[in-house]
Amino acid sequence: MALRLPGRVLTGRGCRAQAAAGIVRLGRRVLLVRSASVGWSDVLAEELRGLGAEVSLWQSRGEPDLGQLLTARAHAAAFGPEVVVAVGGGSAIDLGKALAALIPAAGDPVVHFEVVGEGRALEADPLPFVAVPSTSGTGAEATKNAVIAMPGHGVKVSLRDDRMLAALAVVDPALTDGCPRGVTLASGLDAVVQVIEPYLSSRATAETDAICREAIPMGLAALARLMEGESAPARDDMAHVSLSGGIALANAGLGAVHGLAGVLGGMTGAAHGMLCGRLMPGVLRANRAAAEAAGMDLRRFAEVAGWINAAYGAGDAAAVLEARIDGWGLARLGSTGLVRAQFAEVAAGAARSSSMKANPVVLSEAALTEILAGAM
Repeated sequence: MALRLPGRVLTGRGCRAQAAAGIVRLGRRVLLVRSASVGWSDVLAEELRGLGAEVSLWQSRGEPDLGQLLTARAHAAAFGPEVVVAVGGGSAIDLGKALAALIPAAGDPVVHFEVVGEGRALEADPLPFVAVPSTSGTGAEATKNAVIAMPGHGVKVSLRDDRMLAALAVVDPALTDGCPRGVTLASGLDAVVQVIEPYLSSRATAETDAICREAIPMGLAALARLMEGESAPARDDMAHVSLSGGIALANAGLGAVHGLAGVLGGMTGAAHGMLCGRLMPGVLRANRAAAEAAGMDLRRFAEVAGWINAAYGAGDAAAVLEARIDGWGLARLGSTGLVRAQFAEVAAGAARSSSMKANPVVLSEAALTEILAGAM
């Protein structure tokens, strides 16, 4: 089986110094999508101009939705970029990745989206795309999809194509230094979930297993250190875990955590990482129970439980993880405005999601409802 990866990956502290030179090799008309919080994007823009590139800036605002995407696409079309660069968190990277895919596309872009569209393959090759993450969480620098909210449908859905993998990913942990604690917690939990779910996935491979076995205990330990205070080594580890999660999910898929989180995010607007972290304990319980009832091999579940116990203490692993998350102050689902009357709608939407197709077992609507209730 082929392992899908970005064309080139730069990692390590200070590697962002090589970004501009790598970008101009891909094109000299640069659309630079950036998060407002990342001042280094201005430095990058000047470095690019110093190398003879023309740069058009676009500000990413919050998690991208269809309206923001269409507005940015119109701006980009007028500029005519040769390469799209995104600097920022997962939201900015998803927006940049979607733009790189859809700027060359003709017609209504919605037809290319899953669930709300036809999931139609892109007719034209995407523009070269460069991802420079400033948070450690989504692993979007290594994935082949972009998640976009569809307010008219109340869901977040993916635009997906193997050709959407970044031509260049620049993963410099120094860009994550000083990230606010709440963002570090939510994004860090997302990173951890995104190495646990591919490891338990029905589509796991020997290659993704090797990636996840290293990254799961590393991510659990690094997140705990960062909740105690700033730590450059822990930032380095979390950047590695995030990149690992992006590679793993692009090749092995995800599971029920992301199936539920995608629906909840579109319905409530809550932060994706918070939803993933809050749902993970319940999904671990439900998946293990369903797997045991089906007579499946439970060794992978036992391995994950062992890593959680080694990092956070003895006991039922899902309960230990939940207690640690509670202690760190992660919000519960009730804070998002979700009410029990919506559980059936959430469960039905999650069952249709692409993420749910890789879950190790089929979860009933009752099981999904129980997960939601436990996270309230």
